[in-house]
Amino acid sequence: MSNTTATVLIVDDDASVRSALARLIRSAGWQAKTFASAREFLEQGPPAGPGCLVLDIRMPGLSGLDLQAELTARGFQMPIIFITGHGSIPLSVQAMKGGAVDFLTKPFKDQDLLAVIQEALQKSVRLQVVQAEQADIQGRLQTLSAREQEVLRLVVKGLMNKEIADALSVCEGTVKAHRGRVMHKMRVTSIAELVQAVGRVQTREPAPAPSPPKVT
Repeated sequence: MSNTTATVLIVDDDASVRSALARLIRSAGWQAKTFASAREFLEQGPPAGPGCLVLDIRMPGLSGLDLQAELTARGFQMPIIFITGHGSIPLSVQAMKGGAVDFLTKPFKDQDLLAVIQEALQKSVRLQVVQAEQADIQGRLQTLSAREQEVLRLVVKGLMNKEIADALSVCEGTVKAHRGRVMHKMRVTSIAELVQAVGRVQTREPAPAPSPPKVT
């Protein structure tokens, strides 16, 4: 991932903070977009490519934590870095439990922020790879007929052809035919691959153990 393909989105109600952060981020080679409020950010939405959110935790109207919760509810998995001039342990714990990459208390060193942004953008790339794989598998699943989906569900549970035939009240030869079509449509050559593919649809990148909150 080159720096120029990544976008860092800054949401802070303080114009001077937005301007300073944007200059810092652009000096590191990343694109920067600024927003004066959580509402303004939600109106435009996240970028299509790799990106992360540098988010003030205390803002009028929707707070940073409110925006984090709203993005989660909408299914957006954008890495978030919280910044605040009024840090507290409860706030940092809530932010990290919500999946934040880090929680920085002002004033912080420029290099500390840039290092965390680099980590967040790398996470964004990994998330996009996972999401693309999930979308591809979902597309394959949608090509299955209702009966093929039933067979798939039972195969993934570990049932043998005879057991599937008994469960669906069909002959074993019918199950074999459906199973063959499932394997073909899902583009796999083994049951192990099939199980892995189906499992990947519901898999999200596991959250790393949070670092101790950086509050004073």
